[in-house]
Amino acid sequence: MGDPASLTYMVILASVLIFGALVQNRSSLGKMAQQALIWALIFVGGIAVVGLWEDIKGTVMPQQSVITDQGRIEIPRANDGHYYLQAEVNGAPLTFMVDTGASSIALSQADARKAGIDVNNLAFLGTASTANGETRIAHVRLTSLKIGGLEDTNVRAWVNEGELEQSLLGMTYLQRYSKVSFENGTLVLQR
Repeated sequence: MGDPASLTYMVILASVLIFGALVQNRSSLGKMAQQALIWALIFVGGIAVVGLWEDIKGTVMPQQSVITDQGRIEIPRANDGHYYLQAEVNGAPLTFMVDTGASSIALSQADARKAGIDVNNLAFLGTASTANGETRIAHVRLTSLKIGGLEDTNVRAWVNEGELEQSLLGMTYLQRYSKVSFENGTLVLQR
C-alpha cells in the first residue's frame, strides 16, 4: 500500500465512489450528509475506544498491584464480591481466590497440574470440610509461590481431590503478612 501508484489508484477509486453516491442521491443530500456524519462519529468513537482501551479496562476491571519495596499487595474487589490474586506457583501463573475461611492453600487438580504437580501419583489421605461437604485432600509442598517481586519458598498446600472450581489462598498463607486489611473495596496485604 506504500506504493505511490496504489495510493493514487485508491484515491481515484474513493473519489469515483463518493462522486457516484452524490450524483445518485442529489435529491436528498442533507439526509446523506447526516448519515455520513453519523458513520464518521461511530468510526471516531471506535478509534477512541481502541486507543483508550487500557485505561477503560483498568477502570472496569482493576488489577492487583504489588509494591515490592514496601512488601505490599493491593487486590481490588471483583464484581462478584470476591478478591482474586494472580500468583506464580512453581513458575506457572495461577489465579487464587483469597478465602479467609479456608485454613490453607487449596489447589484444584487443574491448577496443580499447571504447577507441575503429578496429580495422578498423589496420596489423597487427608480430609477437609468445605462449603460443598467433606473431600479428600493430598498434602504437597510448593517449591515457590511468587506474587510480583514477593516470593515464598517451600510452601505447604493441599490438592483437592473433588471438584474445586477456583484454587483458594487461605489463612496459612495470609498469616505470612503482618497486616491484612480491607480499604475502600481493596484487600491490602502488608509484610
